Amino acid sequence: MSSISRRALLAGAAATALATTTKPAWAAPFATADGFAGVNSLGQNGTTGGAGGPVVTVRDAEAFLDYCDRNEPYVIQVDGVMRISSKQGVRSNKTIIGQGSTAEITGGGLDLYRRQNVIIRNLRFTGADDDAISIQQSSHHVWIDHCDFSGGADGLIDIVRGADYITVSWNHFHDHSKTALLGHSDSNAGQDTGKLRVTFHHNFFDGTAQRHPRVRFGEPVHVYNNYFRNNTLYGVASTENAGVLVEANYFEDVPHPIYSGYDESGPGRVVERGNVYVRSGIPETLGTVVEPRTYYAYTPDSAASLPGTVPAGVGVGRI
Repeated sequence: MSSISRRALLAGAAATALATTTKPAWAAPFATADGFAGVNSLGQNGTTGGAGGPVVTVRDAEAFLDYCDRNEPYVIQVDGVMRISSKQGVRSNKTIIGQGSTAEITGGGLDLYRRQNVIIRNLRFTGADDDAISIQQSSHHVWIDHCDFSGGADGLIDIVRGADYITVSWNHFHDHSKTALLGHSDSNAGQDTGKLRVTFHHNFFDGTAQRHPRVRFGEPVHVYNNYFRNNTLYGVASTENAGVLVEANYFEDVPHPIYSGYDESGPGRVVERGNVYVRSGIPETLGTVVEPRTYYAYTPDSAASLPGTVPAGVGVGRI
């Protein structure tokens, strides 16, 4: 069904998407994007999502996809399980936020293609038939926060093809192998060099096998205050001359916490500092990396505190 047909079907008070003027859940603590998503650049002063637009509540996939496909800003509150397939587009200036702890997107994923200023929070992503979230083709200023990711067919989060200024924070990743990819190909230096600036902080990589993240070309990529546990292949991989700072994380039972170079990809630059390694291997480091503090201010938590604070704070129902 076309977006025009969907809009016609959903018009009027009988639509399952119910507009409201009440203060939405996204105004709760942590509502301000930090890290790279908070940087003033590319004509975007931080990431505000659908702020200022109507607040709607959606209770079925038809209504959900309709609002995602509109050009205007919206705060889309997801109430219930949205069963979709493939990768469904999300337009710019949207906040997509789950209500309570039961909001879920299952069967498919979300695709940001040449979009900007999108917030995705407090949602479960399960069983995607491709990527759970794909951010691509120069999309920028995206904040993924307090979500739960598991069991997809490909990557949980792919950030590729010149995407930029993104923060991934307070998410729980589990029951999956390929977690987060930055840069899809060794041959895409022309589009990705100088882009793919991403912050990962306070995420729980819980038994996932690899890509936490795997990086090509991007610099700086800032990986700080994450809890890595039982990651069988590796923690972080910097490849193809990427510049990655791995800072104040906790690695537990991770045989290869940090790689420079991986598989057929050439080495990347990687600096580690202030990390804790428990029953884990020796990190690989190489060269120097641009400091994230040249873009934004931050204060890392003590790495030793992360096994307590991160599992208690990540995922849905915590904002």
